[in-house]
Amino acid sequence: MGRHRSVAGVAFDDEGRVLIGKRKSGGSLSQKWEFPGGKLEPGEEPEHALRREFLEELGVDIAVGPCAASAEFSHNGTPFTLEAYVVTLQSHRFQLREHETVAWVESERLEQYDLADSDRQLLPQLAATPRPPVRRTKR
Repeated sequence: MGRHRSVAGVAFDDEGRVLIGKRKSGGSLSQKWEFPGGKLEPGEEPEHALRREFLEELGVDIAVGPCAASAEFSHNGTPFTLEAYVVTLQSHRFQLREHETVAWVESERLEQYDLADSDRQLLPQLAATPRPPVRRTKR
């Protein structure tokens, strides 16, 4: 049996913060923070899997950009490769189905959260990921 693949979406808001979600209680990632995403189904392309996962988990459509980071990990003895893609949300009206809450977090503060181990491995590569331009609003 080969290595399985998972994908994660890294979304930035207008202030350059990153979206993370806190998993609901129960299951192997109970109460852990993560970048939204999940496992690829057999024959599924990463872009399709990410769009499916964001619709299933958050009820929002996304546009998928480039792969920004990857990590290898094991879950219950099964080897995985996790690929993180920059995504653009088509809406910020979330319907939380897998998460109890979501947060927009400054990149420098991500290490302070109890992230899933696989997602934590992505942080050094994500630190080098170009951010979208920050839009300053007039007050």
